Amino acid sequence: MKKRILIVEDDLSISKLIDTNLAVAGYDTVCATDGRQAVDAIAAQHFDLALCDIMLPELDGFELLPFMQEKQIPVIYVSAKADIQSRVQGLRLGAEDYLVKPFDILELLVRMEKVLSRFSASEQKLVYQDIIVDLNSHTVFKADEQISLKPMEYELLCTFMKHPGMVLTREKLLRQVWGDEYIGETRTVDVHVAALRKKLALGEKLATVYKLGYRLEVDA
Repeated sequence: MKKRILIVEDDLSISKLIDTNLAVAGYDTVCATDGRQAVDAIAAQHFDLALCDIMLPELDGFELLPFMQEKQIPVIYVSAKADIQSRVQGLRLGAEDYLVKPFDILELLVRMEKVLSRFSASEQKLVYQDIIVDLNSHTVFKADEQISLKPMEYELLCTFMKHPGMVLTREKLLRQVWGDEYIGETRTVDVHVAALRKKLALGEKLATVYKLGYRLEVDA
């Protein structure tokens, strides 16, 4: 079942950006442009996570938090308020995370995954066509045959499977999989992608996007 995300954002361009990328990543989304709309939305349906701006009409993001907590909806603040006081206030009030605008969409998705994983212990597998990744045992199966992957190949595969249909640049993949302190060349990504294509018979399903990076294709 798809996770349903509430996007509370009064800037329509930012709301659309988040909404579009979350849809590509496989989430269901509902958008609210002010605090009252958000309260009405959470009263009407279940949400697995809320992405909430702070500076909102009607009710601001801090005032909304008790309504979210009553419904046991974890909250990530996504705000232009970069001062330490606002960050500390948001986290002390009970938000799960705080992301400052402008933000990288992949970073947002990764933070969402971490929060959702804490609140959804049942999510233990990733599935792409006939490929299954067991996140508990770190094992990979293709058509019921276990495939041996090196540690970085495994992490890279998980990253692609968590973001199907998204173009992931080599630089983003290096940061996400190898870490910010990695000082090697982007060629490392190409080598590991080639290994994944071969071991999992992915071929063009793990597509090269010219001058950008790679994308795990999804069915139209």
